[in-house]
Amino acid sequence: MKLRYTAPLALFLSTFASFSIAAEGGCAAKEQEIQQQIDYATQHGNSQRVAGLKTALDEVQAHCTDAGLQAERQKKIEEKQHKVSERRQELKEAQQTGKLDKITKKQQKLAEAEAELKQAQAE
Repeated sequence: MKLRYTAPLALFLSTFASFSIAAEGGCAAKEQEIQQQIDYATQHGNSQRVAGLKTALDEVQAHCTDAGLQAERQKKIEEKQHKVSERRQELKEAQQTGKLDKITKKQQKLAEAEAELKQAQAE
């Protein structure tokens, strides 16, 4: 049962872990990062992880394009910008109610959304 989830999990983790590297160096950097993870897993005898990572590497080699990575990055930034806009509107509405506890909560949520946006822009 555990084997069924290894490949998709490895694909997700390797994609997530190497996203910032891929944004800087494109698909070649992403492939290199996955290969390093394969080497590490091989050295430590983790055959299930190796199998999952090899699947992830095959997927990257078959489907990754630098333009696609850039489009994913841009989409992520736009989603975060939308979230910031929503949080600003929620804060504005909370300020109109005058309830300090709601205002504080909405300010925190806005700050979190802004931090996520900055992180997405930095990747």
